[in-house]
Amino acid sequence: MSGSFDTHAHLSDPRFDGDRDEVIEKKLPEAGVALVCDVGCDLRDVSRTLELAKKYDRIYAAVGMHPHTAEHMTINMYNDLKRWLALPKTVALGEIGLDYYYDLSPREAQRKVFDEQLSLAAELKKPVVLHVRDAMGESLDILRAHRQELLANGGIMHCFSGSAETARECLELGLMIGFGGSLTFKNNRRGVETAQFVPMDRVVFETDCPYLAPVPHRGERNDPSLMRFAIARFAEIKGVPYEAAEKAGYENGCGVYRITTKT
Repeated sequence: MSGSFDTHAHLSDPRFDGDRDEVIEKKLPEAGVALVCDVGCDLRDVSRTLELAKKYDRIYAAVGMHPHTAEHMTINMYNDLKRWLALPKTVALGEIGLDYYYDLSPREAQRKVFDEQLSLAAELKKPVVLHVRDAMGESLDILRAHRQELLANGGIMHCFSGSAETARECLELGLMIGFGGSLTFKNNRRGVETAQFVPMDRVVFETDCPYLAPVPHRGERNDPSLMRFAIARFAEIKGVPYEAAEKAGYENGCGVYRITTKT
């Protein structure tokens, strides 16, 4: 199989309710999007993510409790999470982490649930999808405590916005670095420096749709067909052909999510 891999999307978001099937069945093939991982990040309602993975060959699922809703986590939800992670097309636990920008859940609850979900991922030998915003220092402290499990099972630093030095620490923990639409933003000098630093065998591409549409579609609803702009920008920064960057993102995504596809 050839094409691109959107390793982090939210096609289950209500903003796709009017044309979700058209986007998946028409726009994605036309844009060369071979695979998508849809991320269900509120365990109170991940049914649409799981249904999409079941319905479409090209879509896989990740499930986890986002830091925004960490305070709502219950013991029963951990049991549900175990059950959902056992499904054949659920490839990762996430997105999980810390978000001190919005602070929608108390920080203590965020830290507790983040640590517990990392332990669960280790128990189930699943990769993790990480969301970190304005909390990189504390997040790295928690991740370092799970270093051996992360090195064994892998994960993705989703929507990475840190420095090259922070990226180095993430790479040393066995994580992939996810780049998306923000890499195309005019004044994102830090993103350019980080993209220059991250090796080709550790990069994945994502949209985080419907958010973070790339230039020249900034401000519009994002979808996986627009990921090509982020891939093109990364290729430009690296000085490599578009096809080489696309292939690296695809192979790295399949590797971290342990997806075997037909060639």
